[in-house]
Amino acid sequence: MKALLQRVSSANVKVDGRVVGQIDRGYVILLGVTHEDGQAEADWLANKIAGLRLFEDGEGKMNLSLFDVDGSVLVVSQFTLYGDARKGRRPSFTHAARPDHAEPLVDYFCDKLRQRSLTVATGVFGAMMQVEIHNDGPVTLMLER
Repeated sequence: MKALLQRVSSANVKVDGRVVGQIDRGYVILLGVTHEDGQAEADWLANKIAGLRLFEDGEGKMNLSLFDVDGSVLVVSQFTLYGDARKGRRPSFTHAARPDHAEPLVDYFCDKLRQRSLTVATGVFGAMMQVEIHNDGPVTLMLER
């Protein structure tokens, strides 16, 4: 499981021109699932993200978590994180999990964040989405389990 995490001042995701998820300060998480992923990977990733301290304190150091800044999370499923473009000009997505495996894990991951008392907005699994991200910093991390 891969998560491309971006610290944002605000973000939203639209489907067919309609906002389906939005947050103010927090993280946008582009989430990819591969065939071998299960609940253990989702648990680890949700716990890691919930505890990360990526927001600046009064001294300008990254010492504050989502809880400290009353932040939220916008999760967008992103199978292209498992794209392989080493050969040819068109990426292969054979490492990305099929929707019947990935969608329940994305939902499970979101539920684990909610169980940690985080506010979680989402995109629509499998839909064509437009994601508007106001990256703060910019701060961007790739997390993988």
